Amino acid sequence: MGLRRFDVNLSILFTDLPLTARPAAAAAAGFTEVELWWPWPEDPRPPEAELAALRDALAAAGTRLTALNFYAGRLPGPDRGALSVPGEESARFRANVDVTAGFAASVGCRALNALYGNRVDGVAPGAQDALALENLAHAARAADRVGATLLIEALNAVESPRYPLTDVASAVEVVDKVDAATGLGNARLLLDLYHVAMGGADPRDAIDRYARRAGHVQIADVPGRGAPGTGGLDFADLFSRLDGAGYGGAVGLEYRAAGASADAFGWLAEF
Repeated sequence: MGLRRFDVNLSILFTDLPLTARPAAAAAAGFTEVELWWPWPEDPRPPEAELAALRDALAAAGTRLTALNFYAGRLPGPDRGALSVPGEESARFRANVDVTAGFAASVGCRALNALYGNRVDGVAPGAQDALALENLAHAARAADRVGATLLIEALNAVESPRYPLTDVASAVEVVDKVDAATGLGNARLLLDLYHVAMGGADPRDAIDRYARRAGHVQIADVPGRGAPGTGGLDFADLFSRLDGAGYGGAVGLEYRAAGASADAFGWLAEF
């Protein structure tokens, strides 16, 4: 099997440790690549000292940041992004775009994920979608300036019923709209196989149809969002399909550990 690159999401694993201790813990578990949700959910523009501390921690551990979310509101929590939410949240996203792009450039991160945001009562969906496209185009241009890809992700309707992109086709449609708006061609799909399966679709079909559009892939088993082997997904087959589709990027481990995070990677010996 050709697929060998995995990165660990430090926003869902090793969360018992302070943020700046997590890269070293990931390195001790054998990883050279990591990813993160926006680490400061209450602050789209954290103090430079906090950015520098994370930058230094990544470097000291010898870990590369593979993917990073833009500001997405309270995540984990009730929010699913900010860029389509009118008012303060949209403004916070806009204020975060250059901060995230600048940090990504400083650590060599080349994939930036922009979560779309939930539907808002009393706001027309079309108005939210127009705001989303404007903000996504802004983010795509910022990503392009630092040589990065803009990622757009579908979630699942079971856990995120107010999120409008709950199937991969909808996310790909937004990718195409962003590329058409900017002319840059740097928007890509974030293909999260956990969300595909939790939403009731077949992740094998999603890979066969859409892996060539993917700028990043994430996994967790279903049900339970645990490590591979804790649920019903056949990861040997899924990884083989990713290989066959020509996906050569990292696969993000975005699952919950049953116990200590350091003990949650035994399944990797099979791959």
